[in-house]
Amino acid sequence: MYYGRYLLRYLQNEILVLPSRVIVLVFVASLVAFPLISQDPNLLRMLIVTALFSLYAVSWDLLSGYTGQISLGHALFFGSGAYASALLSSHLGLPPYATIPAGAAVATLAGLLVGIPCLRLRKHYLALATLAFPIMLTGLVLAFPGFSGGEGGIWRIARLTSTRIEEYYLIVGVMLVAVFALWKVAGSRVGLIFHSIREDETAARALGINTVRYKLFAFALSGFTAGVAGALYAHSSAARIVAPGVVLSLFMSFQPVIWTIFGGAATIYGPITGVFILYPLLDTLNVVIPKYRMLVFALLVLFILRFMPHGISTWIRDTIERVCPSCQVRNIATRRACRACGVELRHMQP
Repeated sequence: MYYGRYLLRYLQNEILVLPSRVIVLVFVASLVAFPLISQDPNLLRMLIVTALFSLYAVSWDLLSGYTGQISLGHALFFGSGAYASALLSSHLGLPPYATIPAGAAVATLAGLLVGIPCLRLRKHYLALATLAFPIMLTGLVLAFPGFSGGEGGIWRIARLTSTRIEEYYLIVGVMLVAVFALWKVAGSRVGLIFHSIREDETAARALGINTVRYKLFAFALSGFTAGVAGALYAHSSAARIVAPGVVLSLFMSFQPVIWTIFGGAATIYGPITGVFILYPLLDTLNVVIPKYRMLVFALLVLFILRFMPHGISTWIRDTIERVCPSCQVRNIATRRACRACGVELRHMQP
């Protein structure tokens, strides 16, 4: 009874007071309840891939959106996790609960190996340097076809679960827990340091912040998160094959950039919004108008970039909420006074 009253009070005082938090609550509840409404295998597969790509996009946002370390080769981390997990499964016969942590560890190591030589690079030089790493890994995969499967990829990979519904709940649960953990990191002191490095690394270093350590931590954490997504993808029913043309392609590297900018960078929830809008949309357009799907997709992205330059989720949040100028607490746009300090809000612009 005590915990029930505490939960109710928390919902009333923290969740239901802001429309954006209500939207998040409805979104999470919808994901949990979806298999109770429909068990269509195609819809479940689409949501499984969307959840995995959401985790992948959030990993890019943490590194590039928060820390400002622009990565155009993020497929390296996703592909490292996928290949490490797939190779351990196909060659050694290890189960997914052993191969997925190993894949995440390999992707974390890849993040460190990329971060160390790129520490002194900035902006487009850094972006071009990161672009080279998945190309190099692709070359290694193709150089040892007997071990890696070569261009044909790896086929014999153990599945996560015996049913698609169990797989759905496992992957969605991992995605929600990981995103919540990254959201807490982004809102902590570490997140503030990431912001300071992005805005002015020289000033951050002058304040005594060890920027090298925090940038390496960002690369490692981003690599770990993308590696988890890649390892889960390799064992999911959505992945028929793990091949360089699938998990290490340039398109795989550019996708999280598009999703994050579309949804809103440096927000954690923005990339999720982008993936859950764009991936199902592109999948639907591929069925309805396959010849013009990329044209419609590109026009939609350009529209958002033109009229909502900070992302669609940021635009929606700033439309339905406003920040108090005194205490910086967010309030619903219809309030006349701040819910925290009572400062007048009705003459402020949304």
